[in-house]
Amino acid sequence: MITAIILVVIAVGSVLFHLLSPWWWTPIASNWGYIDNTITLTFWITGSVFVAVVLFMAYCIYRFQYKEGRQAVYEPENKKLELWLTVATAIGVAIMLAPGLYVWGQFVTVPKEATELEVVGQQWQWSFRLPGKDGRLGGSDTRNVSGENPLGLHPRDPNGQDDVVVEGGEIHLPLGKPVKVVLRAIDVLHDFYVPEFRAKMDIIPGMVTYFWFTPTRTGTFDILCAELCGVGHALMRGKVMVDTETDYRAWLDQQKTFAQLSGRIQKAEGTKPVPQE
Repeated sequence: MITAIILVVIAVGSVLFHLLSPWWWTPIASNWGYIDNTITLTFWITGSVFVAVVLFMAYCIYRFQYKEGRQAVYEPENKKLELWLTVATAIGVAIMLAPGLYVWGQFVTVPKEATELEVVGQQWQWSFRLPGKDGRLGGSDTRNVSGENPLGLHPRDPNGQDDVVVEGGEIHLPLGKPVKVVLRAIDVLHDFYVPEFRAKMDIIPGMVTYFWFTPTRTGTFDILCAELCGVGHALMRGKVMVDTETDYRAWLDQQKTFAQLSGRIQKAEGTKPVPQE
C-alpha cells in the first residue's frame, strides 16, 4: 500500500510541478512559435504516458498485492495485448515525430529574400560576416586563417572584399527581416544557440550548416555555445542586438569591410595590398 501511494504522489506531483513551476521558456523573439508548440505537444504526449504508466503500476501493486493462498497465473504471452501496445506505441511516436519533421522542413527552407549572416565559431569566441553591397559573401578556407585574416577569407576573391567583418561577439540585425545563418567552425565542434530565437544548430569543422529565422522584437539577446568545446566553453558568449531599420543602418555604416581591414594591416606592416582578380 505504501508503495502504491508513493507512486500516485509521484504522478500527481509531477503534473503539479509542471503546472506551477516558475521555470519556463524565455519570451520568444522570432518567428519560430512552431518549435514551442511542438515541444509542448511532445511534452503532453510523453507526460500523459508517464502518468498513465505510473498510475497503472500503483493500481497493479494495490490490486494484486500478496494475500495468503493467492497464486499468480502464468501467461508467457498475450498476442492481443501485444498488438494493442504495438499499435498504440506506433501512433504515439508518429504523433511526436510528424510535427517535428514538419517544423524541421521549415527550419531549413530559407526564403529567397533572406539576408545571409555568417557565424564563425572558434575557441572561445564568436565572429561574424555580412555581405557587402554586392549581396554575396566571398569564399573562405581555414587554411587562410591567420592573425591578419582570422576568418580565413580568400584575399583575392572580389566577392569578399566588401564583406563586413565583425569580431568581438556582438552582431546587430534588423527587425522583421529574414536572416539565413550560415555556420562554420575553425577548430572544434561548437553550437550556435540563442534561446529567445529558438535557434540552435551544431557547427561542425569542415562542414557548413545553416538555418533561418526572422527577429520579431527589438532587444539584446545572449548567444551561447551549446556544445562542449574545451575549458573555455562556459565563457564562449556573444550578443545579438535586434534594431530598428534606422538604428541597424547607422550601426552597419560604422563597420569595416574585409578590404579596409586588410589595407589597414598591410599599411601598418609596410606591405602592398593584395591585388584583386
